[in-house]
Amino acid sequence: MSRKVVRTSKFRHVFGQAVKADQCYDDIRISQMTWDSNFCSVNPKFVAMIVDASGGGAFIVLPLSKTGRIDMSYPTVCGHTGPVLDIEFCPHNDNIIASGSEDCSVMIWEIPEGGLTTSLTDPVVKLDGHSKRVGILSWHPTAHNVLMSPLMSTTSPCTAARRARRGWDTCLRGAWKSTNVKSPGINFKVARFLAC
Repeated sequence: MSRKVVRTSKFRHVFGQAVKADQCYDDIRISQMTWDSNFCSVNPKFVAMIVDASGGGAFIVLPLSKTGRIDMSYPTVCGHTGPVLDIEFCPHNDNIIASGSEDCSVMIWEIPEGGLTTSLTDPVVKLDGHSKRVGILSWHPTAHNVLMSPLMSTTSPCTAARRARRGWDTCLRGAWKSTNVKSPGINFKVARFLAC
């Protein structure tokens, strides 16, 4: 009777190599808020991260080419009166990002082509109407300018997040509420579902 001493694995001799410091993002004060969120969002142009801010919520948007140590005075996107809980880039327009906050609002921002040079305080669209904090956002994967934010009334944020990420047709149509928001040049449709 023979026994194998070494377990067979195709990853046995695979090792990772750490990235150099000049290729990483360094000295960013990520938010200490405890929420079921990724605290960041990435697209082919930018990376966005929720940061600590006094007097409300903010997030930072960096071009992918800007790596290394980030100065503390780097411009932020700050317009919420409460902490930002989730951010999500639009899949159809790399310069559009949505943010949900503890102040019961969703704001849609347009990032300038070269990135931020000054802090953004005025959103393109501000969506009010939630009675509780907005912790989860999800853009529709195929329809342009359609954003979903769940109204969390009866389930936990984690359950609502799984339902939002899993698909758009998992909840009964009777539980959906939608709103059209018109802004100069952009027409957004916001779909909110009551987490059932």
